[in-house]
Amino acid sequence: MKPVLLSLVVGLVSLFISVNTPAAEEPAVLSSVDEFQATSGEFGLRHSMPGAELYAKHCAQCHNGTVPKAPQTMWLEMMSPQAILKVMNGGIMQPQAASLSAEARVHIAEYLTQRRANTEEALPRAPQCSGKDQFEANKPAVRAGWGHDTARFVSADQAGFSASEIPKLKLKWAFAYPGALRTRSQPAIGFGGAYTGSQDGQVYAFDLDAGCERWVYEAGAEVRTAVVLLEAGDRQLAVFGDLLARLHVVDARTGEQVWSKRMDDHPSATLTGTPAFFEGRLYVPVSSLEVTPAAAPAYPCCSFRGKVVALDAATGQEIWTHFTIPAAPRETGKTPAGTAILSPSGAPVWSSPAIDAEQRLIYFGTGENYSTPADGNSDAIMAVKLDTGERVWQRQSTKGDAWNVACMMRDNPNCPPEDGPDFDHGASMILKTVAGRRVLLAGHKNGTVFGLNPDEQGAERWSVRVGRGSIQGGVHFGMASSPDTLYVPINDMNDTHNGDVLDPDAARPGVHAVDIASGKVRWSHVQHEVCPREEPFCDPGISAAITAMEGAVFAGHLDGFVRAYGETDGKLLWEFDTKVAHPGVNGLPTKGGGMSGGGPAIGDGHLVVNSGYGLYFHMPGNALLVFAPDK
Repeated sequence: MKPVLLSLVVGLVSLFISVNTPAAEEPAVLSSVDEFQATSGEFGLRHSMPGAELYAKHCAQCHNGTVPKAPQTMWLEMMSPQAILKVMNGGIMQPQAASLSAEARVHIAEYLTQRRANTEEALPRAPQCSGKDQFEANKPAVRAGWGHDTARFVSADQAGFSASEIPKLKLKWAFAYPGALRTRSQPAIGFGGAYTGSQDGQVYAFDLDAGCERWVYEAGAEVRTAVVLLEAGDRQLAVFGDLLARLHVVDARTGEQVWSKRMDDHPSATLTGTPAFFEGRLYVPVSSLEVTPAAAPAYPCCSFRGKVVALDAATGQEIWTHFTIPAAPRETGKTPAGTAILSPSGAPVWSSPAIDAEQRLIYFGTGENYSTPADGNSDAIMAVKLDTGERVWQRQSTKGDAWNVACMMRDNPNCPPEDGPDFDHGASMILKTVAGRRVLLAGHKNGTVFGLNPDEQGAERWSVRVGRGSIQGGVHFGMASSPDTLYVPINDMNDTHNGDVLDPDAARPGVHAVDIASGKVRWSHVQHEVCPREEPFCDPGISAAITAMEGAVFAGHLDGFVRAYGETDGKLLWEFDTKVAHPGVNGLPTKGGGMSGGGPAIGDGHLVVNSGYGLYFHMPGNALLVFAPDK
């Protein structure tokens, strides 16, 4: 088994473990912004905090991962203390919290989040927009990227600036997300605005040119998905999902809620992948992190199975649901500790589906099984009918991949005997037609890219390995393509902090260009190390999705730099260090970090980047950065 990892892969220790098993050693804080580091000492002995006993007595029984609709504790840890207090004081948990004093509720919120509950409320907001900076219906949304087109290619008309102007890009304005350690939502550009989600559940609509605030919507939990701008009937809508698996649809003009719906009742369900919009429907991928509570030997692993849900965009009415694992999990054995093994489980969907209008299909990838035995639905590419949700074909890339966080601990009985390697298809599929041949492009966390024939049950046309791969990628969140070239971001961290011994000489972090017709590598830009020794969470690779435009490819790296590369040769055109502090329009300094999840947004003459990824041993940050060519 792999060595014990004191801080679990999510970077926040599951309280399920802390309130149900003895603590051998207090886990270390992984990473944070400066203010959090400066005050983390007062939270150092977590089990001795006043909220620890209160949470164990009043909350843990329902939030231990076994009660449907009650979010698992790890999700509560990722919320802001204000969001948790709001739910207890006047929201859905008010009846359960009625017996607790106001002070006790604050203690619980601070224990869960490891952050003070009284510091963020008074933080300044961006200036409010005046009439001239309000919604501009004559500027349509950029329909490139997740939600509309998984190729993530922005045309010259949509971009509003050319590749020749990229060296002239200058920071126009910035916004510092209050209290944030990470910024994982991909911004959307449209209607003269920039729309983006945040760690504390606030979704912002800014004027793209002025940086003023049009409106703010409170989702209540972190928003990881991209914001998708669309039109349904005569309404312009903004669509996004949150940490607690709720899908929100709001009026893009005003920020008023149109409808909201939880997509799965499982305690560990979440929305990571961005919904795809097509012909009035939303196709919503559903994932989870049940791999984390599985680290507790007493947790029956596992009961979640991934799915994609088709909804009417205007009303939220469900049209069909497709489970990646057709049969519900059932007890198939017991661990050496006597805990029930539930299977088959897992195969989450954490990428945005790709639309095939010609064959009326959607394509998406799945992650690993959580429990043994592994089945044929994990680490697979699936084709499902748009109209009915019926599966047409599937192709498995890695067999026998059952894994959960118990495998990162010595002799934990909940680790499946397969023990990984946790090689998901986390990047969206891309469908292209080149020289009259349709090619479905799929990236894998093991560093391989596949060119498949979507019309022959996913038969392989070609495959090429451009990265070494690891538990964090290889290909992680998203590729991009021009009409004839696929651009592949590679992470290839040398220290994944899970006990794996990796060959540093085989790592290929950076961007690689692959000819779509043949699968041959056209060029590779392997990023050299620029990280200082004193920054252990800095890496040169690319975990975040990348974005292409005519003449260039933009990538946010884990070393804190956003870079632009020439599309024909991969030469560096421009770079910007997001870690350098800049004044935000809300009066707070920005401080970027590693970038992961959503990638750069391009449109209407601007480049919009979120920077900060204080999870999974990466550099934290709080920055929204907006660039435009210096005229």
